Amino acid sequence: MKILFLDIDGVLNSTFWNSDNEREISEGKFIDSEKVLLLSKIIHETDAKIVLHSGWRFWFDDNMKPLRDEAIYFNEILKAHNLFIYDKTPDLTTEEIRKSKKFSLVKAREILLWLNKYDSVEEYLVLDDLDLNDKEIEVHQIKTDANVGLTKENVLEAIKLLNLKTLEI
Repeated sequence: MKILFLDIDGVLNSTFWNSDNEREISEGKFIDSEKVLLLSKIIHETDAKIVLHSGWRFWFDDNMKPLRDEAIYFNEILKAHNLFIYDKTPDLTTEEIRKSKKFSLVKAREILLWLNKYDSVEEYLVLDDLDLNDKEIEVHQIKTDANVGLTKENVLEAIKLLNLKTLEI
């Protein structure tokens, strides 16, 4: 099984997109559909499963049912591209981390904790705009630029990394 750990802000939206789409944001639509199209290319070329490791995961219950309008819209735009969220990472944040928004302090540990639960993961990739401060995760991460979000170059790199084992056969 291949896993794509997905962050949302700075990946499926961006600083530039946000400034041009204030009306959509006011309607709870925080996702750039062009970025979802890029994400779909990764998923369909690699058969990876999406595990949400964004703060957005708190907008879904344990069965990945949306709890907020933003999450409903996110699910709808994913479904339009035949994409689905497989799971979400556990929450290791503290009150202090949530207040300071320093999620990068625990994101790598959350990912590793999730990976330790599943023996069937053959390859994984992390899409995030933050530095996750972990050498093991770093080699599996494509760090996006929060100003532009996911790019075609990121997509090509992601497909290559996720299909690495397949190519070696």
